[in-house]
Amino acid sequence: MLRLSDLKPTPGSVRRRKRVGRGYSSGHGGHESGRGTKGQGSRSGIKVRPGFEGGQTPFWMRFPKRGFKNPARTEYAIVNLAQLEAHFQAGDVVTLEQLMARGIVKDPQAGLKVLGEGELTKALTVKANKFSRSAREKILAAGGQVEEV
Repeated sequence: MLRLSDLKPTPGSVRRRKRVGRGYSSGHGGHESGRGTKGQGSRSGIKVRPGFEGGQTPFWMRFPKRGFKNPARTEYAIVNLAQLEAHFQAGDVVTLEQLMARGIVKDPQAGLKVLGEGELTKALTVKANKFSRSAREKILAAGGQVEEV
């Protein structure tokens, strides 16, 4: 019968702690203590940020940057008509909360935008912040309603 007191780690899986700074007989290099000789890494309290290359121009600064990232851009949670067709019945009201509850949208971001990829055969009432032109036309053509929140 196996007891809690009989449990031991697999042989070779647990190593002894490296005791540095304990002299030459410790097996860790005596006065260098496994830190090598001289330089920034050998000193106490070393803190170097990721990507720092000792004063040399860092890798990320050596190359030209292209394009423009708009800091004021608003990202919308996106859903296509094909997804609405698959997950909703005729006459249902589609909202961002409904989509999140069904796991179609994970992150609400700045709101919901409906895109027109796929076909819609059911009359749905869709409430969203934005609609693409094709999505709006397809929802109305199927007999549904479009409401901008």
